[in-house]
Amino acid sequence: MSLDNFDFKFSQCFGDKADIVVTEADIITAVEFASTGDYLATGDRGGRVVLFERNNNTKHCEYKFMTEFQSHDAEFDYLKSLEIEEKINQIKWCKPTNKAHFLLSTNDKTIKLWKIYEKTIKLVAENNLSIATTTTTTTNNNISSNSRNGFFSGFGSSNNSITPSGNSTTTLSYQSLKLPRLTQHDKIIAASPKRIYANAHTYHINSISPNSDGETFISADDLRINLWNFDIPDQSFNIVDIKPANMEELTEVITSAEFHPFHCNLFMYASSKGTIKLCDMRTNSLCDYQSRTFEEYTDPISHNFFTEITSSISDVKFSPNGRYIASRDYLTVKIWDVNMDNKPVKTINIHDQLKERLSDTYENDAIFDKFEVCFGGDSSSVMTGSYNNNFFIYPNAATTGESTTSGITSNSNTTGSSSSSSSSSSSSSLSNGTNAATIAANAKKSSNQVIRLQADKNAFKTSNENDKIGTGDNMSNGFWDTNSNNNNNNNSGFLQDDIDFKKSILHFSWHPSENSVAIAATNNLFIFSSL
Repeated sequence: MSLDNFDFKFSQCFGDKADIVVTEADIITAVEFASTGDYLATGDRGGRVVLFERNNNTKHCEYKFMTEFQSHDAEFDYLKSLEIEEKINQIKWCKPTNKAHFLLSTNDKTIKLWKIYEKTIKLVAENNLSIATTTTTTTNNNISSNSRNGFFSGFGSSNNSITPSGNSTTTLSYQSLKLPRLTQHDKIIAASPKRIYANAHTYHINSISPNSDGETFISADDLRINLWNFDIPDQSFNIVDIKPANMEELTEVITSAEFHPFHCNLFMYASSKGTIKLCDMRTNSLCDYQSRTFEEYTDPISHNFFTEITSSISDVKFSPNGRYIASRDYLTVKIWDVNMDNKPVKTINIHDQLKERLSDTYENDAIFDKFEVCFGGDSSSVMTGSYNNNFFIYPNAATTGESTTSGITSNSNTTGSSSSSSSSSSSSSLSNGTNAATIAANAKKSSNQVIRLQADKNAFKTSNENDKIGTGDNMSNGFWDTNSNNNNNNNSGFLQDDIDFKKSILHFSWHPSENSVAIAATNNLFIFSSL
């Protein structure tokens, strides 16, 4: 993707647009695009899941409300005297089948598989009661008419009679009975739970990830990772268990886990120690030790009281082509090549300015905020969030000057197979060299770019009351900046001294095939797009 594709503009906002007190249950805690990008799902602290559908009647990136349902309810564990929140921790779309969509949602303890489908509502349009009522009405009209003519004529049937009050009643005969007739009344989007996967995690679930085989998925809590089959809700296989025999010896916990995008035997998980482990289920049934560890060496002299907290990885993601891994801790985003585990390809400093204010973030608990990270559809660009409702997009951040296609690295310079025409070969070589230099220069330039956008209500407050939110006339542009250091990007200038730690962008999702992003800002959902 070229830099021209990253002209992000404000497109839409869902939620309360007025400055009102935010209800705790309305805070969005999960955002996820479907694999096609035509659908978007959000979850909140109240256990609700809201689905949006792409509006194809406009050239801009717009979504419309599809349906809403209650995914989880608050529960109480009487054995442990522990209240289980209804908060949605993660949402993941599964492969659709037979015009129905499926998604996984989880709170701290229970995972549910939901089926989303179009349901037709039918009503009874004709039945025997309606026939009897019609006949009775007709009879009464005939009696009134004949009475005025001074005579009464029977109906030729013993089924009709006159009551003492003067009303006529009709008794339906066997021959007049008819089957009720149903007609289509309306179509609604319905959601029903197909499977409930419960009682398998002792600790809080932090991650779920469907497998590329379409049959299994993993769920991870603080100490264990379980492998599930979609069709078997009462049985799971424990594939990672880092719980020590003595809990006093516990030194790390699992913070995030994800399956490889197309290798169904590979998955990875990150820990609070700042390490990433890539595991192969073919090597061992329990993947605790037979794994590849991605870890960057840090000098112990530079360690301080907050190092263990800030180095804890809050989120880890594969690139769509499976070539790179992006990890997010409190201060940085690190991009790893799956073939190089000793150091990251690039380290991006997100909160460099907060290094001097870690004591303040510790006191207000902001240092424990779990920021997410995600790749764009090009497998090179990354996005992450920050405070003051800011979020950052790094175009081609994983580009190292090489031409990459589907995870395969190819050199720009190629050697000709024939040496008969030296002048032609020289010209071709010169041309290839120039192209290679141009590609490398453009890659280096683009990898230093950063786009800052703000998911704030001011994006649409300045618009006219008659303008419709989401049209091309009502968009705010992102702010571009160029970093001078190729390996360490710095966003310290974006964070001012008056940081609002309550306005943090933790949850978001990138459209899989275009430059459109969905951002959760407290109880609002923002859509930004380059279309």
